[in-house]
Amino acid sequence: MLLLSGCAAGPDFERPAAPAADHYLPAPLPAETAAAPVPGGAAQRLLPGRDIPGEWWTLFGSPALSALVADAFKNSPNVAAAEAALRQAHELTLAGEGAFFPTAQANLSASRNKTSASLSPATASGGLYYSQYAAQLAVSYTPDVFGGVRRQVEALAAQEESQRFQLEAAYLTLSANLVAAAVTEASLRGQIAAAEAVIRVQRESLDILRRQQALGQIAGADVAAQEAALAQAEATLPPLHKQLGQQRHLIAVLAGRLPSVEPGARFDLATLQLPLDVPLSLPSKLVDQRPDVRAAEANLHAASAQIGVAVAARLPQFSLTGNLGTTALTLAGLAAPGNVFWTLGGSIAQTVFDAGTLLHKQHAAEAAFDQAGAQYREAVLTAFQNVADALHALEEDALALKAAAAAEAATKASLDIARRQLQLGAVNYLALLTAENAYQAALSARVQAAAARLSDTAALFQALGGGWRSGAVTAQR
Repeated sequence: MLLLSGCAAGPDFERPAAPAADHYLPAPLPAETAAAPVPGGAAQRLLPGRDIPGEWWTLFGSPALSALVADAFKNSPNVAAAEAALRQAHELTLAGEGAFFPTAQANLSASRNKTSASLSPATASGGLYYSQYAAQLAVSYTPDVFGGVRRQVEALAAQEESQRFQLEAAYLTLSANLVAAAVTEASLRGQIAAAEAVIRVQRESLDILRRQQALGQIAGADVAAQEAALAQAEATLPPLHKQLGQQRHLIAVLAGRLPSVEPGARFDLATLQLPLDVPLSLPSKLVDQRPDVRAAEANLHAASAQIGVAVAARLPQFSLTGNLGTTALTLAGLAAPGNVFWTLGGSIAQTVFDAGTLLHKQHAAEAAFDQAGAQYREAVLTAFQNVADALHALEEDALALKAAAAAEAATKASLDIARRQLQLGAVNYLALLTAENAYQAALSARVQAAAARLSDTAALFQALGGGWRSGAVTAQR
């Protein structure tokens, strides 16, 4: 038994090898992105081989955002649930380790009895009535000869590890969602400011047209058309304010508050800095940095250990038992040496026929291992896709902002010319409307393009694992 206990049934788990990849995209990454001559339009530089800082959200240069994330870590119910799940998994692991040791139970019993007069008396005195007392210590132990218990504890420890990575994923997801929500709020405030700027321009144009109508220079139809354009521009504000209000509610809930208790911080594009030096982990390190991938790996480990549990269940089962006690007719008699009794025993049990139940359970465990392996590979593929998508988005966002900035400058110049000509009465009113509409669209596009660079940079940090390994998140708990 001692020799057999040195081995454990089932396969020993081996970590899957990292993908043999040295790049995320088919084409080489540019040294830096395009630049645009507008706020938030500076070029971003990728730094391959650099690790993401643990508190990666501080790269956006907003103390209010950093304070909000720290507050959310303390109050988020999702984080609290993940922490409770980890504590539960840890206690289950400790409970499983108890099977390595014998189990001892102490028992003390007392009874009052009467025997039948037609039968032999139960006591030596011949009395029909008697009391009986017994004290007993029972010890049982199941030697882990074939390692089934060790495999079970191994599976529990792997499940605990999975919960630990899921907790890290909860921190990463929460921080990423808060950054994305803050950027969306800033984008909406920028779009509202852009819409209000266009509305001011259209009101000024309407005043000019009304003065020209009073002088008889234009017809009332031109004034009515401008009034309709102004009304349409003003109609874009309520939906934006609605989205802004809903975004504030989302931020409050993410921070673990009721929607009625909004955070004091307000976010706009001017208070969020675009990280210009962007750390980019090597592809070979990605599987070690993504908590969701590590959780999938831990699940694979647990499934591997369950095969050993199923294999050990088909092998002989050993057990040892021992009982030591004393029994007497009086409570004081329990201490008498002659009333002591004891038993020692051992058994070996081997299932001879169960209609293939244990065999099919082993096959089920093997199928579960194959399933966990496929889920792990899916997690790895998704991780690389997330990084590739974010990297591609950074370059395209920079180009989009550059084009939007050029369009804004061109449409603003065109609108200024049209308004000067309008004041001189030398332009068709349709040309003014066209210039106003083009400027409104270009201004809104520039704001959204600037916000997209911020949100996609945050998405890249999240796709790279958010630097959770640095311990910065753990220190905030």
